[in-house]
Amino acid sequence: MYIEEKIDSLGKSLPTAPAAIAAYIPAKQVGTTILTSGQLPLQEGKVILTGKLGKDITIEDTKEAAELACLNALAATKALCGKLDAIKQVVRVVVYVNSAADFYEQHLVANHASEFLAEIFGEKGKHCRSAVGVYALPLNSCLELELTVEV
Repeated sequence: MYIEEKIDSLGKSLPTAPAAIAAYIPAKQVGTTILTSGQLPLQEGKVILTGKLGKDITIEDTKEAAELACLNALAATKALCGKLDAIKQVVRVVVYVNSAADFYEQHLVANHASEFLAEIFGEKGKHCRSAVGVYALPLNSCLELELTVEV
């Protein structure tokens, strides 16, 4: 399991896929594509960082949260395809950032997720991306992440 070994080598571990907190499924496979629902930085059922960027928290505060949301998305993906080594490439990442009205650096928050995926997957981790500022997120999470991969 090369990909999981890479995650371990970064001092992280793949969690159990988080259960949905509302009426949806965590991930869905359509052909060779797996799309995840928005994943929060949940650990043991609790959001590890809440609040608004530019008001309550800083960009640097979000690094661990972005990485955890990525790991949760990867766990949801693994639950469908059986192993992370089945991932041919990361296609797209969307990061929603809980933003104060005058916060305009959502792309820097999303960079934490993009850089983490590149560390894990190398060239296969390069992806297209959107970084979107929003007024609020479920459970007052600082961010929410969607992942699309090809398997």
